[in-house]
Amino acid sequence: MCGIIGVLARRPAAPLLLEGLKRLEYRGYDSAGMATLQDGRIETRRAPGKLAALEAVLDAAPLEGETGIGHTRWATHGAPTELNAHPHRAGPVAVVHNGIIENHRALRAELVAADVAFGSETDSEVAAQLCAQLMRQGHGPVDAAAATLKRLDGAFALCFLFQDAPDLLVCARRGSPLAIGYGDGEMFVGSDALALAPFTARIAYLEEGDWAAVTREGAHVFDAEGYPVTRPTRNVAVDALLVGKDGHRHFMAKEIREQPGVAARVLTAYAAPDLSRVTSPAEALDWAGVTRLTLVGCGTAHYACHVAKYWFESIARLPVEIEVASEFRYRAPPLPPGGVAAFVSQSGETADTLAALRYARSEGQTIIGVVNVETSTIARESDLVLPILAGPEIGVASTKAFTAQLMTLATVAIAAGRARGVLDAAGEARLTQLLSTVPGALAEAIAGEDAIAALAAEIATARDVLFLGRGAMYPLALEGALKLKELTYIHAEGYAAGELKHGPIALIDEATPVVALALSGALFEKTASNLEEVMARKGRVALFTDVPDSPVAREAWRVLALPKVDPFVAPIVCAAPIQLLAYHAALAKGTDVDQPRNLAKSVTVE
Repeated sequence: MCGIIGVLARRPAAPLLLEGLKRLEYRGYDSAGMATLQDGRIETRRAPGKLAALEAVLDAAPLEGETGIGHTRWATHGAPTELNAHPHRAGPVAVVHNGIIENHRALRAELVAADVAFGSETDSEVAAQLCAQLMRQGHGPVDAAAATLKRLDGAFALCFLFQDAPDLLVCARRGSPLAIGYGDGEMFVGSDALALAPFTARIAYLEEGDWAAVTREGAHVFDAEGYPVTRPTRNVAVDALLVGKDGHRHFMAKEIREQPGVAARVLTAYAAPDLSRVTSPAEALDWAGVTRLTLVGCGTAHYACHVAKYWFESIARLPVEIEVASEFRYRAPPLPPGGVAAFVSQSGETADTLAALRYARSEGQTIIGVVNVETSTIARESDLVLPILAGPEIGVASTKAFTAQLMTLATVAIAAGRARGVLDAAGEARLTQLLSTVPGALAEAIAGEDAIAALAAEIATARDVLFLGRGAMYPLALEGALKLKELTYIHAEGYAAGELKHGPIALIDEATPVVALALSGALFEKTASNLEEVMARKGRVALFTDVPDSPVAREAWRVLALPKVDPFVAPIVCAAPIQLLAYHAALAKGTDVDQPRNLAKSVTVE
């Protein structure tokens, strides 16, 4: 959440800042602003709402200067107003900040007692005011920023701009990611490589606790103890075409349609060319000696873990625990010797997931990072990294990353099954070959979009929607409900169909659509029986199935035919239809598909 961009350029800074902020829109925000050094003074422009509002402000009052900082804010402390938008200025210093300063109240009280006047409700302004006070006491810009950082508790990324130092930015990272970009006589600071891609491919990532004094000649980086350190630069190529809409109305629409290609990419990376076996780096682990696998994620990644639990337990006979990252470390569960913990995160920067990883490491677990960003903090702190290879995902509601997570975790489950002696060579080949059917099946499922859109228009009028599934389709019911909530703001809940009679069946009425995911396999008849109970109570069942001529389908309110696939890969194939349902329901309601209200792409604070 939130986005930072800083530039030390040899050309006008404002257009560069705006370009960087546009690259950061996918992270989610509700106000934006920038500041530049103009004629020896700091000038700011801020606006609530989307970047179009800031652009209007800049059109009316342009910013000059070649040094500047910019920010997209997702409100935490204080409403999304112009006064609370970043940058925050205090005398000779301006600051942009991601994260939360946990001791801001104590610091604010201290500064107010010293006759410092605040202009916003934010925790972020404390950093600017504290730095300005230190400068009034005689500290130079770098020393004042360093001393400020020592006073702050919490998780944050910060970038300081100084009125009397046109060749300096000071930036810091504790908990929230931050990168430094090296240009030709120019330097850049950004929340991620995507923001810096228009300016440079040479990137250095700050490590936890690092801070840096950046000039046009380079960066002097210091660790948490204040010692000079060197952080390696690397070439990070981000194809500009991958972050365009490519003719689609929304990023989400483009990313849903990219899923067959993404699934094929994962298969190419993690399976032998003849599909006889998987070739996952996870084979390097001693799966035969693993006592328990702990799968950890948040939101959609957590539901990917739910699906993977079915695979690991059935294919590898490996005990699995699924954990919500935000609860895991506070429960402080005992973790067994010889255990493996896998952390699933699109961004690789999810604050709760990263904290859970560090707890698991303290408990002696082997750490696997299942991430889309190979340079992320989770990747860097893992013993084994499994890139999901989805490419940049801009839509806030995850789509192709979910599919890629499932494909990747499926290959790990196969590798574990073979290593544990549960699968023989023929069994491994059979499952690997089943994964090869996913790209084509996903394409076929997406081809049914018109019928899904027609159903979505009817779903969009509902106040409440229930999603039902059994077995590995239960997590897809949870994910389908989440997608609908995220995009349409309709109340939706996912349930295990067998649990319906234990309470949720009380919600059934003629006004509440029930989206049922019932694909052929051992649990189809049991799911059908649950749906008969729904329809007996006049419930409207929208059935997603690969058995469209079954008795239960003939009684259903609406039937959406899905490609017939093996139950092993059915959860992956079913992902696209439920994403399309939410997407088209959002179109029908007129909500913001790519940037739903109150949501951020990368949740980097608790």
